[in-house]
Parts: sequence; C-alpha cells; structure tokens
Amino acid sequence: MSILSGKTGLIFGIANDRSYAWFIAQALLAHGATCIYSHIPGEKNERRTRKAVEALGVTNPILISCDAGSDADLDRAFTEYADKAAGRMHFLIHSIAFADREHLQPGRFTATPRASYLSAIDVSAYTLAAMANRARPMMRDSGGGSVLAMSYYGAEKVIPGYNVMGVAKAALECTARYLASELGQDNIRVNTISGGPLRTLAASAVGGIDKMLEATPRFAPLRRNVEGTDVGGTAAWLCSDLSAGVTGQNIYVDCGISIMGGADPSTPQG
Repeated sequence: MSILSGKTGLIFGIANDRSYAWFIAQALLAHGATCIYSHIPGEKNERRTRKAVEALGVTNPILISCDAGSDADLDRAFTEYADKAAGRMHFLIHSIAFADREHLQPGRFTATPRASYLSAIDVSAYTLAAMANRARPMMRDSGGGSVLAMSYYGAEKVIPGYNVMGVAKAALECTARYLASELGQDNIRVNTISGGPLRTLAASAVGGIDKMLEATPRFAPLRRNVEGTDVGGTAAWLCSDLSAGVTGQNIYVDCGISIMGGADPSTPQG
C-alpha cells in the first residue's frame, strides 16, 4: 500500500510546473494521495494552474480560487474544499509567498516601505496561521493531519537580495512552531521545509539568485543544486504516517549548503 493511500488534502501555490508546490503534488500523487488545488483568482491564473496540474497526469483536477490575503475568501475556499472533499483533510500544503520585487535587491532592505514589509509578512507568514485555523476542524475529524509550509535559509542568515522575504520566512517558521504546539493535541503536525535555491517564478524576483545557483554546486556537500523532486519526496514523508512523531521542525532540503560555515579548502574554486 502507498504511504499516502486514502489521504486527501489541499495544495496552495502551484503556479507552473517548476514550482516547489508542483513537485510536492507530484510526490503526493505518486504515493497515493488525492489532491485539491488552489489558484489565485482570475481566469489566467486558473488556466496556468490547471495546465500545470494536468501535466501531472491529473484529468479534470479540482481547482479552488482563493485570494489568501482575504479572510472572506479563505472562508469561502475552505468551505468549498470541505464540500468537495466530504469534510476530510489529512494534509495542507502552504507554498505561497509575496514581496514587492523592487525591494528584493541587494542593498535595498533599509529602504523597505512599511506597506511592503507588512504585506510580505501577511501573505508569506500570517496566511499559514489563517489556513491552519480553518483546516483544524477537518483534520481533527479526520483523525489528525499534517500542515506543511515552504521556507528558505534566508530566514536565519542574511542572503543578499532576499531582504524582507527573509524576515517573512523567519515569521513563517516561528508561526509553524507555535501552531505545532497548539495543534498537537488534535494530532495535527506542523512543519516547514527549508528548500535550497530553485529557479522558480518566485525566485526570479530575488536579486542575486543566479549567483546562489552558481555557488551551491561549488560549496554544498552534495556538490549540486537541490531539485524539486528532493523537496517533493520530503513532503510526502512529512504528510505520511512515517513521520508521525515529527512536528514543529524546519527540515533542510538544500544539498547540505546550510551546514557550511565557509568554503571547503578542497573544493575547486574555478
């Protein structure tokens, strides 16, 4: 039996077939899960998400429009999900983030406007708590569940150009820990995955992403950049009963680059 057989859940964040959410969906489906997918409101966004999901081999995928920055829209989306999934939810994937592109450049953090700072935290971090709150009754009635969000090492260390997104990801990781503490009584686990740099639509907005992708194979212990399938496999494990004792954790899936405090002298520097 597949490790996710009989499990159903909701995935936020599939923008195209290069996003981490897409690779997570791929792994969940491969292990027997049933997935429902959220998309940003608008016909163009719906078509883009539908195309990406159909590329996974899913015929007639169930898509739900949701503006995560609106409480009313979150209420509607989770009500719609409950109706389509018969009130069952075993996993929730939060793979969304937002920050104004113009403030994701090296040397621009100090000038971040208040509105941009707060909107980054709202969409990238607060939404995890908002979604978990709405998912809780369904997960509790389903015998428990797994909430999973995507983070990055810029939440802990300064990554030039990551700027306010690093602040938002730090808030996201802390939010996950507080949620894990509170939801554990309902057998709901909450974890984050800190994925390495991946060339995604969101990552393209970060100044210096090309340098990150160039440097990682030189300095990471595995001597390569992370692949979407690496994160997908970890997500499948975290959504399965195989990780039943794991909650409140930030799991690094970055080919080991986060453990390095300096360049390995034996590594060719080019």
